[in-house]
Amino acid sequence: MRNCSASFLTCCVLLLASLAGGESLPPEKKNNCTYLVTIETTCTLGAETSSHVSLRFGDTNSNDILVRHLNSKHIRRVDPLDPVVLDDIPRKPFQACMIDEFQVMGQCVESPICYLYLKLTGTDDWRPGFAQVQVLEGSHLSSNYFFFRRYLPRHVWHGLDVCDREVTPFGIKHKRKVFVKKPSKF
Repeated sequence: MRNCSASFLTCCVLLLASLAGGESLPPEKKNNCTYLVTIETTCTLGAETSSHVSLRFGDTNSNDILVRHLNSKHIRRVDPLDPVVLDDIPRKPFQACMIDEFQVMGQCVESPICYLYLKLTGTDDWRPGFAQVQVLEGSHLSSNYFFFRRYLPRHVWHGLDVCDREVTPFGIKHKRKVFVKKPSKF
């Protein structure tokens, strides 16, 4: 009996040691990158919003960056006709005829950003014009422009995905993205 419990204890120690060694992520997954998100609100009557906006973007390697309450990441407003900074004073984002910039931190992408989704949570409407994500650590990973030009539906992810397209005789085939809830970091 004593020999059996010693073997069991040895197995437990080895199992814990192997699990502890396997927890580390590859170095590129551990790194955080800074993203500059640019979003235009159209000039249509009633295009502005005071509701919460969330953002989700990523690359073909399933590096998914999720930003809840993008409103709180607002850094500046720029002039749509001449992209110079109008002010650095915190102002309410998503006003009609304005372009807003947001700074976001998240895990680094490994390939160019190819999908972007927005989610509107609130009671009023919002009509974004375009959105773009720039990777400050590597401009070759930045996204193209994602054009919306329509009122967003509420409480659902709405956006564009240009990843993994395949041309078939029946048209363009896209791989379906399924987002899973990530465990909270508490």
